This record gives sequence, C-alpha cells and structure tokens, in this order.
Amino acid sequence: MTTSASRSAPLLPPGSTIGILGGGQLGRMTALAAAQLGYRVHIFCQHDDEPAAQVAAAVTCAAFDDEAALAAFAAAVDVVTYEFENIPLAPVTFLAARVPVRPGAHILETGQDRLREKAFFNGIGIATAPWRAVHSLADLEAAVADLGRPAVLKTARMGYDGKGQVKVDAGCDLAAAWASLKTDAAILEGFVDFEREISVIVARGLDGHVAPYDPVENVHVHHILDTTIAPAPITGPRGRKTLVDAVAVARKAAEALELVGLLAVEMFVTRDGHVLVNEMAPRPHNSGHWTMDACLTGQFEQLVRAVCGLPLGSPLRRCDCRMKNLIGDDVALWQGAMSDATAHVHLYGKAETRPGRKMGHINYLLPLSDDGHHG
Repeated sequence: MTTSASRSAPLLPPGSTIGILGGGQLGRMTALAAAQLGYRVHIFCQHDDEPAAQVAAAVTCAAFDDEAALAAFAAAVDVVTYEFENIPLAPVTFLAARVPVRPGAHILETGQDRLREKAFFNGIGIATAPWRAVHSLADLEAAVADLGRPAVLKTARMGYDGKGQVKVDAGCDLAAAWASLKTDAAILEGFVDFEREISVIVARGLDGHVAPYDPVENVHVHHILDTTIAPAPITGPRGRKTLVDAVAVARKAAEALELVGLLAVEMFVTRDGHVLVNEMAPRPHNSGHWTMDACLTGQFEQLVRAVCGLPLGSPLRRCDCRMKNLIGDDVALWQGAMSDATAHVHLYGKAETRPGRKMGHINYLLPLSDDGHHG
C-alpha cells in the first residue's frame, strides 16, 4: 500500500527513467508524453518491434518470469508503471521490492481479477450488476437459477475486448458454455437493461490530489470500443446528477485504492439514470484517448506526472471530441482524415493489420458545448 513516506517522496526530475511493463500502444503514447517532459522511457516487453519499443530510449526483451532481466530492468529505472493489466503479479511484486511501482501491485491484483474487482466496488458501497462467483458447472447452474437469463459468463482473469466470455441466453447449453471458457474461476453477471455505456478516467497524484476527466459515452462494435463521445451527451437535471455520480464513483475508487497513477472506470447508465460499475483498469484507457487533443492535460501526460511525483495537470476539456478507433482495415481512414482540419490522427506503428486489431485512432475536435466540468 502507499505509505505516508512515499507520499512525501521527492519528485523524479526530468532526465529520470520511467520503466513501463508492456510494449503496446498505451506504452507508446505514454513514452511520447514522457519524452515531451524530458523523461526517458525503458520498455520491458517480449518483442523488439512492439509499438512502445519503437519510440523508447531503451528496451528489454524478456519473459515476465526472467528474474535476471527483471532485476537489471529495476536497476536501470527510477519508477515502474504498466500499460496493461494482464501481467502476472509475481514480476510486479518482484520489481516493487526494488523500485517504486505505480499504481501499486495491490491495485493490479484487484484490477486483473473480476471477482476481486466486483467485491472491491461493492465493499466500498458502489453498485455493480448482480454477480456470482463460478468455479464449477454446479456453481454456474446455481448462479443462473439465481440471476436468470440472459446473463454473461466471463473468465475471472485475462479476458478483454469480448474475449473469454459467453452469453447465457435461453438456448445456451450451460455445460458447453462452462467447458468453452477452459477455466476454474469465472463470474456470472446478471443482465443490465442499460441506456448507454460511459467511463470516467481519474488521476491521483503522489500527494493525494485527484483529477477526474469529464465522463464520456462509449459505443462498442463486436465488443471492441469503436467511438468515444466527449462529453457524454447526457442532459437535463437528471443527466447532470448522473454525470456527477459517475465522477464521484471514480474518485471514491481511486481514493480507496490509494492510487498513484490513472484509473479508468467503465459504467452502465440505467434507464432511470443510475450508474453501475462494469469494470476498471488501472492504466491509460482507450476511452481516454480523446484527452490527448481535447484537454489541457492528456491522460498520458497525466500518468507521467502522477508516477513521477509531479503536480497533476488540469483535466479541463477545452473542446468537445469524437474519438474513432481504427480497428483492422479501418486504418485506411487515416488518409482521408489528413485533409480534415478537425482530425488529429494517431497511428500505433503496427506492421500487420488484422481484424479486431487496434491500429490507431482519430480525434475529431468539435466546438466546446459547455464549460461545465463535473469533477
């Protein structure tokens, strides 16, 4: 856990080295933001041509269980963060004994396990969809009897972008559904009749200062984020309360976790305007990419500021934004966007285009709809 001593630790000055576990596009954009502030970035990943490795000052290519490589990495950096949460906990704990890791290993442990995650939120009084832990076919049968159909069965760990889950509807064979996940730890989530999906990115600094971004609406296609609308188009007195509640949920979670870094909290908005937490990610998030061009301080710079002990920047929105993911062959849209004065194109340097693969994104900047910040 974060201690009072670490909260008062001196900031890491420019010229220091930030270690990032993972070599994907989130690491790439963090490295670019770090360079802008004068920091060096050392990437720990499995392949030397990963998106983050292409722009980093140093790269270690090794397995996450290679303790010699981890020890050398720890000795070469001043602080460690991570750009995805499907990392084994052991190497993060190993590093934390040698160098500050922000966000802490306990947050990663919570964020990468859906059962721990749901229990955490419910334990601090934050509502989620109804859920049951499932460790066997008998558990699944009992959970379905309890929560009804439709429902969604998900692996407790490692699933993302729709992977590792199956819909349990009227015609679903429970034995086949359970066998298909190939796991002994899953979660059944009850059906939520939601109006829209939203998320809030919140930063928390080493000094405990919390900076939430405006809530945004997320539109998914085939379980993958397609478009983010910033701010979320929720209006009227009830809408205002929904937005304030969403920010309060993200802030409460960041404070309860004693986060140092970024936390993305994905939520459902129900038909009557209530928010239910779906899941969280203790890292930069796809639904926060709009902040790079539309806020005074983007999410990647904010992460660098937080993990280095700098004061957080302002999360204020300076314009509205529509973020479009470039998934698979959609990457070809970059060319037309180059002639659009409102478009800011971000490509990830991935050589191979595959269906479902995130190749880049475009932020379309729009006039500021209001000056209301819900943080």
